[in-house]
Amino acid sequence: MSTILKGIAASHGIAIGKAYRLVEPDLSVQKTSISNPSEEIARFHSSVEEAKSELQVIRDNAARDLGEDKAAIFDAHILVLGDPELLSSIEDKMKTDLVNAEFALKETTDMFITMFEQMDNEYMKERAADIKDVTKRVLAHLLGVKIPNPGTIAEEVIIVAEDLTPSDTAQLNKEFVQGFTTDIGGRTSHSAIMARSMEIPAVVGSNNATEAIQNGDLIIVDGVNGDVHINPTPEVVNEYKQEAKNIEIQKAEWALLKNEPTFTKDGKQVELAANIGTPQDVEGVLHNGGEAVGLYRTEFLYMEREQLPTEDEQFEAYKQVLESMDGKAVVVRTLDIGGDKHLPYLQLPEEMNPFLGLRAIRLCFEEQEVFRTQLRALLRASMFGNLKIMFPMIATLDEFRSAKAILLEEREKLQNEGINVAEDIEIGIMVEIPSTAVLADQFAKEVDFFSIGTNDLIQYTMAADRMNERVSYLYQPYNPAILRLVKMVIDAAHKEGKWAGMCGEMAGDEIAIPLLLGLGLDEFSMSASSILRARSQIKQLDYDQMGLMAEEALQKSTTEEVMELVNKVTKM
Repeated sequence: MSTILKGIAASHGIAIGKAYRLVEPDLSVQKTSISNPSEEIARFHSSVEEAKSELQVIRDNAARDLGEDKAAIFDAHILVLGDPELLSSIEDKMKTDLVNAEFALKETTDMFITMFEQMDNEYMKERAADIKDVTKRVLAHLLGVKIPNPGTIAEEVIIVAEDLTPSDTAQLNKEFVQGFTTDIGGRTSHSAIMARSMEIPAVVGSNNATEAIQNGDLIIVDGVNGDVHINPTPEVVNEYKQEAKNIEIQKAEWALLKNEPTFTKDGKQVELAANIGTPQDVEGVLHNGGEAVGLYRTEFLYMEREQLPTEDEQFEAYKQVLESMDGKAVVVRTLDIGGDKHLPYLQLPEEMNPFLGLRAIRLCFEEQEVFRTQLRALLRASMFGNLKIMFPMIATLDEFRSAKAILLEEREKLQNEGINVAEDIEIGIMVEIPSTAVLADQFAKEVDFFSIGTNDLIQYTMAADRMNERVSYLYQPYNPAILRLVKMVIDAAHKEGKWAGMCGEMAGDEIAIPLLLGLGLDEFSMSASSILRARSQIKQLDYDQMGLMAEEALQKSTTEEVMELVNKVTKM
């Protein structure tokens, strides 16, 4: 029977295909007695060999797609599976206690894990984590259940998961993954942002997708309206196939605008830039006619690794992006870790409220060597393109001054070492804390530019966690309170002859674009896949008329009133 789940449309488009559940299986173990240890040991070794073969495939895929450094973790896992001390301890337990392989494996590995975790040695603690991962994989084979792995998908599927971590999404192969749906998340969750950068349809926050959808079910992910159809009728499938064709025709029309500058109907020019996470994303920026990179999220260089990236590794990544953009501006955000993004190798204390805690620039002040290494790499790369640097999560002028002082110190050190650094690097800040927006007139005297990070600005202004779907109704980009803060920032920048951009998801929002144009925003930075649609939309808007509409919107009382106004004016 056909079922429809309602969720949040997170990435535009239609996907029709078989469901692939990326859900952890039940790996609970029962103790049973055995009478033939050699038979049980053979069953155990067969599962170990299967796990080894699986890990080799994952390792080779990781090396090909993500680089040898990312693949090294799987080498460590393969080594664990060949450790004679571990394997013989498990075999001895089966022989001596006459217990099943699953129980022997779990009991023995739990003992090793506890022993390693209690050692005051980071290397041994990492080995404990390796044994945990490997145990899970061998157990799955013994129990006859499958551990899903996005990196081994080799047929066209739609992913169904509770949520997708950045590492999960990094492993998704766009050739096979047609779209995805998750139980939790919102338009600004990492899985949603990654879906837009991969240009695949996604619906998030559907609450019970993992309960309602079975492996192999035919599903439709409607990334336009936020619906997920489970086992739809042939009629519904045909309707959606036609809708998907219409979207492709629309995309082909937008593609004609790829090499055009972005002008309104009455001749006002703005800049359309893209948000990226890795050097590989630049291809999508250029393919979609991006005029700049408005946000390079450098934290992806630090995630899913065993240790911090070196200065040279970072230099190469930044240089690659700058050279690929061939003189177009690249705004690099310094390390923004904390909140919902963690680095396992930085031993940071658990916090009651991480979004309000030690994150972004605050963490960089605390871990100053990490910060200085990144700044050196950026400064060295500045000779290879048009680099602009911005600091995230700035709450006070003193924080900006401190961050800038550290940057200038590292510049001076490099110049003293005879290393060339570009002379004209603009230094700006993300505006994502209400205190900064309110004091924008003072910040504007000292920064070179503002980039408004609406994902966080909205959650801090509305006091609503943007990752919590239960309060997702408070994620209100068109709320007059948000629009007034945005106007304060833009006006303050223009008064001092500076430019103001926006790199939050609001910048690519079809209802927000007319409002932001009317408020005077200079640069709109969004997922690369949204650029051509936004350019087409802006070409049809009258700048002066949008200005009058924005003034009226600022006097409205609710989000709904603002949306009604935009719909009325833009559809006239």
